[in-house]
Amino acid sequence: MSESIFEYAPAPESRSVVDIRPSYGLFIDGAFTEGHGEPFKTIDPATEDTLAEIACADSADVDRAVVAARAAFERVWGPMPGRERAKYLFRIARIIQERARELAVLESVDNGKPIRESRDVDVPLVAAYFFYYAGWADKLEHAGFGADPGPVGVAGQIIPWNFPLLMLAWKIAPALACGNTVVLKPAETTPLTALVFADICRQADLPAGVVNIVTGAGETGRVLAAHPGVDKVAFTGSTEVGKQIARAVAGSRKRLTLELGGKAANIVFEDAPLDQAVEGVVNGIFFNQGQVCCAGSRLLVQESIAEELLERLKARMATLRVGDPLDKNTDVGAINSAAQLAKIRELAQAGEDEGAARWSPACVLPQRGFWFAPTVFTGVAQSHRIAREEIFGPVLSVLTFRTPAEAVEKANNTPYGLSAGVWTDKGSRMLWMAQRLRAGVVWANTFNKFDPASPFGGYKESGFGREGGRHGLEAYLNV
Repeated sequence: MSESIFEYAPAPESRSVVDIRPSYGLFIDGAFTEGHGEPFKTIDPATEDTLAEIACADSADVDRAVVAARAAFERVWGPMPGRERAKYLFRIARIIQERARELAVLESVDNGKPIRESRDVDVPLVAAYFFYYAGWADKLEHAGFGADPGPVGVAGQIIPWNFPLLMLAWKIAPALACGNTVVLKPAETTPLTALVFADICRQADLPAGVVNIVTGAGETGRVLAAHPGVDKVAFTGSTEVGKQIARAVAGSRKRLTLELGGKAANIVFEDAPLDQAVEGVVNGIFFNQGQVCCAGSRLLVQESIAEELLERLKARMATLRVGDPLDKNTDVGAINSAAQLAKIRELAQAGEDEGAARWSPACVLPQRGFWFAPTVFTGVAQSHRIAREEIFGPVLSVLTFRTPAEAVEKANNTPYGLSAGVWTDKGSRMLWMAQRLRAGVVWANTFNKFDPASPFGGYKESGFGREGGRHGLEAYLNV
């Protein structure tokens, strides 16, 4: 029988389901308002077309937002019974479900991720987190943090560009459930879904000032984190910026949680189900173009099966479709920005210069936009930059090991400690590895699986504190 290639016809999602305004202001005290900083533009990373002009908050704007949040906390939200706060969170969750298609398309357009990821993963999880923490709002005394835990106050929250709406949910949902008010700063390259969320807050009749959204670049985030009216700072992003924030709030009364970078090891033993492991490896590094803090960017494979696994992995990578994020058949979308693409290219070139062997499947990249083909490096040494530094792109570094002890040693040989994956048929080996891996999350025969009831966070230079689950309440309660 002759071989044939199954071709997919284009299956584009319609952009008409979103109405992107020419410009957006800041959302302060329940209303959109102008910013006093220099406005900036957000672009579609797949086409480089301008999507909208975004207001930039200066120190006076941030101060207005914090004052509004403080007033709402003291007069309305803090004293409100938990069962009443829960009603608002349930309402927000339901509106997110009702507007799911709009939010998914907008997320893909502004971020560059494939529509099937934003549609099937991001937006459903966003609604799930609000539903989950709505359930906690009237049960905080049973969370294990004291008989009568109270809210901290005003939370200043800074989120990254890789999961804009999901990170918003991770931050805002537990804060509101505990009775805090929020000033949130989205990333400058992906502000649109946060601004639509502001509209959702109005649609849900959330009291003015409970959620405030200030857009801007790094300086806006710096001002927010340092503001004396902020009681709790939550940051997800790069390790370097996290260190700067930690230094800025050191010695103050502010609470701080940080979820920073990672260099996760995906460890495959010789007894693992290889086809399942290959799918896990692909999901671990090529999901969201590898722009994931917990991405499995280091593949540690047992020597006895390394050749076979790599053969299967390359065959699977050859089937990945790179292209239009709004095409429902796309597996790998656009890199979020020109700056991020330049970083990925620099580190990939360093991998070649240091002697690793580079391979990518044959694929035609679009002429416009920011694109990088799925890439795997073999012959990688632990001293190579691609094995040590967070690339934050669709680049996989492959190392080998012989014994479980060697696998643990290599996996832990990193300043990061956010996540890890272990693939084996033996439950005892799985538990043995999990006890020794210095990572906040260890996935067993899977990767990149999240649930609102499960805590997530890191060790070492991957940050501290937990988001999700009962543990995610602690940072927003006076305990």
